[in-house]
Amino acid sequence: MVIAFKNETFRDDFTFSNSPAAIRRFPFPFHEDKYMYSVNIEPHVPGPKGSVYEFPIDIDEHYVSEMRDRELVLKADPGRCQALPHMMTAQWDMLELLMTSMARDYPEHFSLTQDGDRWHWINRPLGIDQKFTFGDVKTLPYEPMEYIGRQCQGDFSIQDQRDGQLWMDAGIITTQADWSLDFDIGMNFFEWHGPVPLAHQAGVFDRALKFLMNLQHGRPVRRLNWTMTINPRLDTSPENYHKWGVDRTTVTPENVGDKVHLRVELQGLWRLPRSNTILFSIRCYMIKMRELVTVPKWGRRLPRVLRTLPPELVDYKGLTRYRDTTLEWLSKYDDGAPTTLGCGPD
Repeated sequence: MVIAFKNETFRDDFTFSNSPAAIRRFPFPFHEDKYMYSVNIEPHVPGPKGSVYEFPIDIDEHYVSEMRDRELVLKADPGRCQALPHMMTAQWDMLELLMTSMARDYPEHFSLTQDGDRWHWINRPLGIDQKFTFGDVKTLPYEPMEYIGRQCQGDFSIQDQRDGQLWMDAGIITTQADWSLDFDIGMNFFEWHGPVPLAHQAGVFDRALKFLMNLQHGRPVRRLNWTMTINPRLDTSPENYHKWGVDRTTVTPENVGDKVHLRVELQGLWRLPRSNTILFSIRCYMIKMRELVTVPKWGRRLPRVLRTLPPELVDYKGLTRYRDTTLEWLSKYDDGAPTTLGCGPD
């Protein structure tokens, strides 16, 4: 499968868009006409051909442009990639998982040859041809997590498991929805989820932690999370709030269709074999309202979901300033017809 990679931007002139095929495979996160926090974890097993679930690591038409944007973020702020000293084995675990997955599932674009600890990695879309010794940091231009993280869509954090807790002790995070690796690194599971409303009272995080502490190697899991973004900006970090926060005040009835984006994270979790840590992938997908409503079911469902959100979630997800304007724009796509259960477009 040869992917036609687009040349687009996620800042300044914002030329990002989804092809019709990318719209159809978008991971719409609402299986019914309302939403509330839940653990919503399922096995990360192969899904339908062509879907974002087909392979463990999803590579799509935005790959080259997203990697270019990541390079810009890391150049401006190297602190977006950090690892505590005891996480080196976990870094190599992550590199192996991503390289083997990408080479196996996208052989037209990536290849990996292994001769003992002598590895040869080729990334054709980015023009990379690297021979290195697995386990020897000196044979790579960056530490393992950063090296492969610069070549794979989505953010990644690695959680160490000790003292009955998970600790965020490493990560490469450049496309986050308003949270900071620099602030969260070294925190435990409950600490970095502290700001989330309602879910703590509902026991969501207690159940999630118990589940993840028992995650087994070879049995990854996944879930979807969502928010909304004004303009197709990947880097909505607290560090750059001064650049994107004001965007929320710019939504008008005339520009909703192109400025307001549904932002969905496909989150995968793997138990890593050598380090016994957990790799947490956060793959970001965005779709503008004008694209989303080309799928009638989604055009009906999204306004129903937004209309019934608890006030705490509206505030937490940063929707307060523009939710009503967005709802008014979307309302013409909701004819009142019933929607079928499930997230798919049909």
